Amino acid sequence: MTEPDLPGEESGLPAQGEVDEAPDPMAAVRWWRTHWRNLAWIGQAERDDDEPWALPLVVRVEKKSLPTHEDALAASALAVVRLLADRDSAPGGPWHADLERWMDGRIRKVVRRARGIRWVEVDRMAGVTARSGGAEVRALTPHPVARPPVEVSKLQVEGLDLAPAEDAEDAEAGEAEQGGEQAGGPMLSIVLAPGVRMSTGKACAQVGHAAHLALLELDEQTVSAWAAADFPLRVVTATPARWRRIVDGEVAAATVRDAGYTEVEPGTCTCAATFDRPDPVS
Repeated sequence: MTEPDLPGEESGLPAQGEVDEAPDPMAAVRWWRTHWRNLAWIGQAERDDDEPWALPLVVRVEKKSLPTHEDALAASALAVVRLLADRDSAPGGPWHADLERWMDGRIRKVVRRARGIRWVEVDRMAGVTARSGGAEVRALTPHPVARPPVEVSKLQVEGLDLAPAEDAEDAEAGEAEQGGEQAGGPMLSIVLAPGVRMSTGKACAQVGHAAHLALLELDEQTVSAWAAADFPLRVVTATPARWRRIVDGEVAAATVRDAGYTEVEPGTCTCAATFDRPDPVS
């Protein structure tokens, strides 16, 4: 994320008549929420088919320090929302036009992997890096699918399937260490559908969609508090009972239905994002 300009840098104090204010974390988010509500859905597929765009999510996968599946998912979701909330994504910012063009289509996300010098190259590109546990994921600004930046075109797309954490049987792993309820902010739960098997790469894209839709569609006051707390989130696998409540609309949630291009059938509900707190047995 870019740093705010510092007036009066020689003294380290604000210049006379100026106010040194932190960027509003909701400034860009409010614009995207309004844009999403007013988006002309008719013709969206045609716009996207004419020249599809994608947002790259690049997972750092070094040979000697592999992240866990769960941490990669949490970092992917966090990277997406931090990119959209960055002040460079707001109107007038250098990332805004590309993000708006992408948002007017299918909000496609493509997950790639990088290590060594390839990661160094990616880290220099426009975007935001998020960390969770041992995972690092960088969300880059979108581009036309057929014309990726040279650095991105070098990265492998398929075959990313990381090992789960040893203690991940309860699937409450991958919690992004960003404060959360301890810091007074709401925690977003990204809930994976039980019984839907996905590779790490596929699941990273799906939880990225879920966090993205939560930012755009869930209660604005709650989203504002979430943004102020720096987007604390976790990724969990739902029990069948809890998933049924989500699917039946008993829980306020943003649900992801996959287009079915890879791994799952078209229309499969892969995951959902909610600020609802489950009881301990659900």
